[in-house]
Amino acid sequence: MNFETIQYELRDGIGLLTLNRPRQRNPLSVQMRDELASLMPVISHDPSVKALVVTGAGENFCGGGDISGMRKPVTARTPAEGRNTIRDVQAWLPQFVGLEKPVIAAVDGVCYGAGFSLALAADFIVCTPRARFCQAFVRVGLVPDFSAIFLLPRTVGLHKAKELMFTGRVVDAEEAKSLGIVFEIHQPESLLAAAMAIAGRFREAPTESIGITKTLLNQSFQSDERLMGELEGFASATVKTLPYHQEAVERFLAKEPPRFDWDRLAGEDKTR
Repeated sequence: MNFETIQYELRDGIGLLTLNRPRQRNPLSVQMRDELASLMPVISHDPSVKALVVTGAGENFCGGGDISGMRKPVTARTPAEGRNTIRDVQAWLPQFVGLEKPVIAAVDGVCYGAGFSLALAADFIVCTPRARFCQAFVRVGLVPDFSAIFLLPRTVGLHKAKELMFTGRVVDAEEAKSLGIVFEIHQPESLLAAAMAIAGRFREAPTESIGITKTLLNQSFQSDERLMGELEGFASATVKTLPYHQEAVERFLAKEPPRFDWDRLAGEDKTR
């Protein structure tokens, strides 16, 4: 597939998605959103993709929405038309949030507004010391979008989310890590390699089990304990029929190490 605002490639089972408008700090323009929408089903339905890394070209992840595209006079469209436009351009986002594969966001530089939302939709965020996170919507008189209102409170808690959204203040890498937003911090020259290494560990993981777990976790805040217990039961019955589980049981009984051991794989990454 050919794109103008993003790049996508498959590297040994790991998808690498790059937001590719570096001179403008990789804003999420309508065109970029359309291209992302066309790419999501490709990644979702490709069994050779074991994990996805999302990053930005140049020295920034994403500066947020395309401000230049917001200059259209308010009178040029009704509120209903504006709302429908937002709904249309965000229609692909549930596919990204619900992608049943691990997603790692590699963040350098600015990660503002909708860019921050996009990073929060990943399962892991790794960043550089110079990364800056900001719910910048309030600075331009907007309501947070790109599922920020859904994702941020689930990451940092309701009151911290209110603080970050109401103030629009900048959060540096260390604070983001302390808030549970960031998983690891790496120097700029090693950021992408670190993200790809994390993604690479999932080559040996049970993709189906992780995907179903992710879907259940995404539902857990809207469901009660009884319903989640029922869903866990259905999910467990499903994955127990898969070859990965059956092989893992045989390996355990034979006192062989599991194929997927995060600590072992992380240790191997450090020795390379």
